[in-house]
Amino acid sequence: MLDTVRWKPLGKAPLPGQLRMIDQTRLPEELVYVETDEINEIYDCIRRLVVRGAPAIGIAAAFGLAASVQHRTYATATELLDDLRKNAAFLAAARPTAVNLSWALERCVDCIAQQSSDEAGIDNLRLRLLQEAEAILREDIAMCRQIGEHGLQLFGPDTGVLTHCNAGALATGDYGTALSPVYLAFESGLSPHVYADETRPLLQGSRLTAWELQRAGVDVTTVCDSMAAQLMQEDRIDLVIVGADRIAANGDVANKIGTYGVAVLAKFHGVPFYVAAPYSTIDPATPSGKDIPIEQRDAAEIACGFGRRTAPDDVGIYNPAFDVTPRDLITGIITERGILQPPYTQAIKKLFRPSS
Repeated sequence: MLDTVRWKPLGKAPLPGQLRMIDQTRLPEELVYVETDEINEIYDCIRRLVVRGAPAIGIAAAFGLAASVQHRTYATATELLDDLRKNAAFLAAARPTAVNLSWALERCVDCIAQQSSDEAGIDNLRLRLLQEAEAILREDIAMCRQIGEHGLQLFGPDTGVLTHCNAGALATGDYGTALSPVYLAFESGLSPHVYADETRPLLQGSRLTAWELQRAGVDVTTVCDSMAAQLMQEDRIDLVIVGADRIAANGDVANKIGTYGVAVLAKFHGVPFYVAAPYSTIDPATPSGKDIPIEQRDAAEIACGFGRRTAPDDVGIYNPAFDVTPRDLITGIITERGILQPPYTQAIKKLFRPSS
């Protein structure tokens, strides 16, 4: 698998260090890493999609917080905590739709808030913050593997799978969410065939999903987004699996723009439509899809994508990064704790219910 987001120590000790990320804007032409400990650059990397995918964004932000407080001198633990909260609020604004971002930042801040006393020691708090970020990474890797194990039951020999955007190793700590069952099916000798939507306008499917699957040896075909209906009509697709950036309490799912259309097509053609995501992507505080904030991105991504103008000057551009798939179109939600089935409101409540 890929080391998409990691911490790179600058010496023998874990601190000081830097956030290390694959620069996904450079794929598939070249595999390049960005290494930084500057909070403004980390914000820019999240905003520009150097790192993208809800789990990977959360991991990067957690390591980014650890990097942001390692060089500044603090007189008290309270001063460090105040700076941490300011940096967390700054990073959280980079991409508002992906709930993993705010979840990871809040978890890191809460961890330090519970221990911040002058007796704790500034250096110990810095180390504890990094340890919390590393725990988020380890947990994500384990959750992705578990998602794959639960999703594997959906596969038989030569299963045709359609996916949209990238929810693989590049979007997480390892294995991915939507692609994790694919990788495990491949490892099990089931020979899945993946059709990867290009995913316009930034082509995360053709640039990223096809790249990582081909690199792993998985049989993959790239198609334009508009070809999904034809594939289903030709009975090439046995199931659809996509990731998620936020799942509301009622089961509505926000994912990359175009996902809703794929779900409608799947419903019409009788193709099962699954969402794969860890529990950290489910937001019980968001009642339904209409309450999910949808990020609006620069018009240039459509009008002048990848350096060439493809729309008239000054034409109106609408560029939402995500859309919301209503729960009624979703066959199941694959989590690390099993596959949630409708009714999703009750299933999600049960998922978050404390163990007795």
